[in-house]
Parts: sequence; structure tokens; C-alpha cells
Amino acid sequence: MALPHARPLDVIDVAPQGERLHGQPSTSLIKTDRLQLLHLVLAAHQDLPRHHVDDECTIHCLEGEVDVKMGAGVRQLRPGQVIVVPAKEPHSVKARSESALLVTLLLHGGDAGNQGGGGRRYVPGKETPIRP
Repeated sequence: MALPHARPLDVIDVAPQGERLHGQPSTSLIKTDRLQLLHLVLAAHQDLPRHHVDDECTIHCLEGEVDVKMGAGVRQLRPGQVIVVPAKEPHSVKARSESALLVTLLLHGGDAGNQGGGGRRYVPGKETPIRP
């Protein structure tokens, strides 16, 4: 069962969860034809495999520490830090500790390109996305 998305003008809470973060699923917070916000929760040492999206995207670290690996090298993100990943840039993410990320995707007709954007969810400790 898919979790309901927020709607434009809804207030979305992305405050740090602290100890409550453990075991939380990743969710798509809002999705329109042009924008999707994802709250990704990663277990310590969990990887998001190398992928790309068709347009720029942002990765904002809310909690924990992650490495964003790209052709230009590795960028380590800590809480409060954000990175813009260029369009079509292959990248992967590895959590150094249990982490929460806010990912912003620019969409084209509701799709982020060949790599998804269609409501995929990641469950902490599992490498494979699941469909809600």
C-alpha cells in the first residue's frame, strides 16, 4: 500500500528523528509532474547503487553521515549539508552511519528518467528498491 503524498502547500516535517530513525522506511514525501521530494533512510554502511537521473538533483543530509561517490570524487555530507548532483552524473551513496537524506528530483511528466522517480521505496538494510 502506497503512503499518501503531501500536496502543494502542505507542511512537511523533515526534522531529525534521532533514535526514532532506526527502522523507518524511506518515503516519497511529495510528487508532482515536475518535482519529487524523497526522505531516504539508510542503515549504517548501506549503499544506494550507482545510478543517474536526467536532470540536476539535490541530496541534503538531515542526519548521520554519507559519502556521495561521483566521477569527480567523493563528497562527504554531514547534517545540514547539501550537494547538487549534475544532470546525468552517475553517482552512488554510502551511509557511514544511520542516516536520513532529503533528495529533490526535477521531473519531466512525473518521471525522473530511466532511473525511476515513480514512487520507489528503500527499506533500511535492503539494497533493492521495492514498489509501494
